[in-house]
Amino acid sequence: MIVVAALWISILLLTGGFALDRVLTTSIVRNFDDQLTYVLKYALVSAAEIGPDGEVRFSRQPADQRFLRPYSGVYFQVSGKGAEPFVSRSLWDRRLRVAGGHLDLEPHVYNSNEFAGEPLRVAEMDAVLPGSNVRWRFQVAQSREMIDSQIHDLRETLFWSFAALGAGLLVLAALQTVYGLWPLRRVQREVAAIRSGQKQRISDTFPSEIEPLAEEINQLLAHSEEQAEEARRHAGNLAHALKTPLTVITNAATAHSPQLDETVIREAALMRRQVDHHLARARAIGRRASGQARACVWESVCAVQRAVERLYENVTVDIAGDKTAEIRVERQDLDEMIGNLVENAAKYGGGRVFITVERQGTTVDVVVEDDGRGIPEKEREALFARGARLDTDKPGTGLGLAIVRDVADIYGGTVTLQESEDLGGLLARLSLPAR
Repeated sequence: MIVVAALWISILLLTGGFALDRVLTTSIVRNFDDQLTYVLKYALVSAAEIGPDGEVRFSRQPADQRFLRPYSGVYFQVSGKGAEPFVSRSLWDRRLRVAGGHLDLEPHVYNSNEFAGEPLRVAEMDAVLPGSNVRWRFQVAQSREMIDSQIHDLRETLFWSFAALGAGLLVLAALQTVYGLWPLRRVQREVAAIRSGQKQRISDTFPSEIEPLAEEINQLLAHSEEQAEEARRHAGNLAHALKTPLTVITNAATAHSPQLDETVIREAALMRRQVDHHLARARAIGRRASGQARACVWESVCAVQRAVERLYENVTVDIAGDKTAEIRVERQDLDEMIGNLVENAAKYGGGRVFITVERQGTTVDVVVEDDGRGIPEKEREALFARGARLDTDKPGTGLGLAIVRDVADIYGGTVTLQESEDLGGLLARLSLPAR
């Protein structure tokens, strides 16, 4: 920030200084030229006349006494074809150069270096005097020493003035930058204190520009703590879920039970289902954090329809609804949620399952209905508990609806159970955020 400020200050000061130098220098030169032109027109041309021998003379002498002092730096000369130049005493043995080939009816001012070591500013004008047919060229010249000295003093003053202004602006920009960013050092110290365990949150008061950053850091810390607590909770849940099957297997093996193989197979299947449940949650949490999840609901519903119809040959699965709906959920997680709902409907229903995809504002609903016996309203919420089963005659672990609710919660969705008005059985409504 300081470097950028220094760059822009330098560019602006250089541009402004150059423009101001041009304006003031031009003003000095114009004022100098106006004086030369005034002397040329009103002290020389207007006072010139033709003498008895055809020579040029002045009816009144120029008032500037420097014309009389040799090499004074102020000179005049009147030149005409076929006549000796009429010059000021200050020229002494020198003569001004007369360039032919052009006509100066108005004063013409230019620089000249014809005198070694004495640069000149020359104003010249052509005139035809009464009583003469000769075109006379009037020239007045003055040394550029004075004007060059004025321009030098001006530029020196501008340089040091702008240098002081630039240095002051740079110091102010540096102080402003350091002072403006200083609260970030306090944020750094607060975060270091949190990392070392001295604090749990950023508690200091910051300017309004930094306050949102401190709030976001506090929210990030709270989110990290929630994730850590969630990880600990699910690790404990997984350990508790695996403890009972392992105990059953251990007891059967210790007692040399003749049904040991069946017990191992049954309990291993239960443990595998528990592991899949917790892996699904962990996978969903990781994908949600990426913020790039996207899935087409219709494609997932079609895939589940084909899989369930192959698995349950006596079940018919019909689908309808919005074919373009997309949600902010990973496809694998969506397949698992819809698959669990449809599999439950096929397993416990009467042989017919109907799936509807509906767009509801900011959400997309997947409605799964079956023609089974249904579930009493007071018993529906209990089905979302891990291991809860109302029909123990059918194979299963009672984790399907628990997985659906857990994964839906992770993505900000919901799942509810109702009564199907069309088929008479259970209606499961899965609502997920639309993309």
